[in-house]
This record gives sequence, structure tokens and C-alpha cells, in this order.
Amino acid sequence: MSNSLSKIEKRTAYALTLPAVLIVFAIVLFPIFSNVWISFKEVQLKDIRIPEPRAKKIVKSIKNEDSKIKIIYKLRNSSLIQDIRNVKFQDKFPSNVKPIDLDERCKFLSNKVQCDFGNWSKKYREQFVIFFETKNGEKIDKKQFKLNKPNLKGKADNILLTSDFTLSNFKKVITNYEFKDLLLTTFYYTFFGTVGAIVFGILSAQMVNQKFRGRSFVRSTLLFPYVAPVVALAFTWELLLDPNSGTLNNLLLNYNIIDKPINLLGQKYVSIFVFGFEFKLRLALTTVIIFEIWRYFPLAFLFILARLQAVPKELYEAADIDGAGPYTKFMNITLPQITAVISILFMIRFIWNFNKFEDIFLLTGGASGTRTLPINVYEQGFSIGNIGMGSAVSMVIVILLLFFMLIYFKLIGKRANES
Repeated sequence: MSNSLSKIEKRTAYALTLPAVLIVFAIVLFPIFSNVWISFKEVQLKDIRIPEPRAKKIVKSIKNEDSKIKIIYKLRNSSLIQDIRNVKFQDKFPSNVKPIDLDERCKFLSNKVQCDFGNWSKKYREQFVIFFETKNGEKIDKKQFKLNKPNLKGKADNILLTSDFTLSNFKKVITNYEFKDLLLTTFYYTFFGTVGAIVFGILSAQMVNQKFRGRSFVRSTLLFPYVAPVVALAFTWELLLDPNSGTLNNLLLNYNIIDKPINLLGQKYVSIFVFGFEFKLRLALTTVIIFEIWRYFPLAFLFILARLQAVPKELYEAADIDGAGPYTKFMNITLPQITAVISILFMIRFIWNFNKFEDIFLLTGGASGTRTLPINVYEQGFSIGNIGMGSAVSMVIVILLLFFMLIYFKLIGKRANES
């Protein structure tokens, strides 16, 4: 009895959880599987639409012959790359008319013209003409011929549903001469954006963790870059950094710090001389990274501040008794206490920055050396319309992130847990 009751409970539990599983599959897993599927196909945006036979019907009167009429059908294959098989045509006409010299591919039954056009190749075009006359010689009503629209049917393969797979998209992505530069730019942007946001998060958390008047106001103010709309922030930064009318360039020029305006978002490199050596700094990319740090350091600030408030005060009191200074207390008490939080933040921010698209796109559009792999996904999939390549680039991003997570959990995450 207990076994049967247990089986009933299991079946009921499965039945209750099935809708949730299906919803998760539809919302989360299905797009992922679709992206993987498309990445192995050489498909462009124009290839997604299934080919279909189309016909435009034109009704024309015949001069001095009121009992006859001419019907012109402009037939075509909607696809430029795929064939259509077994094309069938049908159109209905008034009961008092009959066709004249009907095409051998067609037959007239029950006031309907039915045609078998066979197979249509890609880019197929044909002008098909039928003449009609009334059975009793009456005048033809032209409007009656316009009431019905022709019906065409045909069979065509959906390129997305075929079993033809290829690795050519991945080969093109990896062997592309730009791939190395895109990869280095993505890692450069991701690493320095992540580290910078965490460092500023630590500094701001340390600052507002102290007691002073207006601390609550300062804490809420520090959250502004993170909660404000990214479109408004990017537009504001573009105005501030504009080389012609931007506030920053005008201030630097007025105080004679620079001789001419600097296009911070439009100049790829700037030369810096240190002890007689010339170094080239990626100016536009560095500016975007500074924006990234400024925008996302509040997230790190919130995590770290919450952990700092949980550190026992007795540890700092004991350090004060031993005569430890601020640096010693930070290195031996604060840093070990927030190491786990920092490691989690690094992983989260690294993944988010690696997939970051909107910040770079809004500021530079990927120009001036700021083109990353996510920007390349957009360009391949939407600008060029090659969704197969776009999906392949996104799969490369996923593989790189999985490799990063594997290293993280094997090395950094393990050390963080041990500490």
C-alpha cells in the first residue's frame, strides 16, 4: 500500500513540475539550443524565410471584344537561393466563362483553372497568360475576375531544419585575420574593466564604512552610475568628452594642460613618453574601460561593504592594541575577510564584461580599436546578415568563458574557499 502511494506521489510531483520545466526549456534552453544549431550552418538572414511560389494577378480587357478578357499572372519563386518542388496553381472564375487555348500544364474543372508547374528553380520568373470568353457571348464583368486571388502551393526545404552541418563558420571565425585582435581587445577590456571596478569598489566601501556626517547620502550617491539608464550615461559622456565642444577638452585647453583637443572616443592610439621611451596607449579603448569602471564599481562597492560590516570589530581593536597601522590592518584583517567576495565579484564581472555590448556600442560603435567579440556578433548577425557566423562567434565566446570558469573553480575559487 505504501509503495503504491509513493508511486502516486511521485507521478503527481512530476505532473506538477512538468509545466515549470517546459517553461524553463522554452525561455532559457530552447534559444541556447537554437544558437548552437545555427552556428553549424552556413545561413544568412535572407535564407531563414522558407521559399514560396507567388503570383500577381492582372486583369485586362480586350479592345473591341467585350465578351473576352485577358488574365496575366506574374509568377515567381520568392527565394534567390532555393528551389521549390511540385508547384500547384489554382484560381476560380465566374460560372459563365470558359478558357481559350488553355496551357497544356493546366485543366479547367468546375469553374477552376488547376495547373501543375512542376519544379521552380531559384530566381524563377514566368508570365502566365489565360484568355477567357463568355459562353453565351455576353459582356464580361471585369470586377468578377478580381474577386478571387490565385492559390499556389509548393514544397521547399527549410535550411534551418535540414541535417546538413558544417564547421566552416568556426573555421572562418578562427582563421580570420581580425580574430586575434578582437580576442586581445576583448580580454584587455574585460580584465582591466573588472579589476578597476573591484579596486574602486574596495576603496569606496572602505571610505563609507567609516562614521561621518552624511554617510547615508554618500552611499546613495555612489549607486547613481549603476542605477542610471546606460543610454543617458553614454550620451552624457559623449557630450563631456567631445573634442570640439566637450567640457573636459575645454577645461584642459583653458588651463594650458593640452595644446589641442583630444578625441578620447575617436582616437585609437596616443603616444606617451616615459624616460625617453615611447609607449602607445589605446586611447579610445582606455576611455571606454574608464567608463566601465565608473559605471559598475557600485556593484562591487555594495558586495564589499556588506562583507566589511560583518567583520568582527574585536579584530581591529586587538590590532590597535598591538600598534598596527591602517596598511597592516587592511592587509592582515580586511583583505582576508573580503577575499571570497572579491573572487566571486571577479568571476561575475569578468563574465558580464566579456559579454558586454551596449556600453561599447553606445560610446564608439566598435570603432577606434574598441571592437570586441560581442560587437562582432552584432555586426555578423545584423549588419552583414550572416547569422551563422554570428552564432559561431557567440559560441566561441561561450567556449572561452567556460574555459575561464574552469580555471577559476580549479585555482582562484579553491584558494578563496580555503582562505
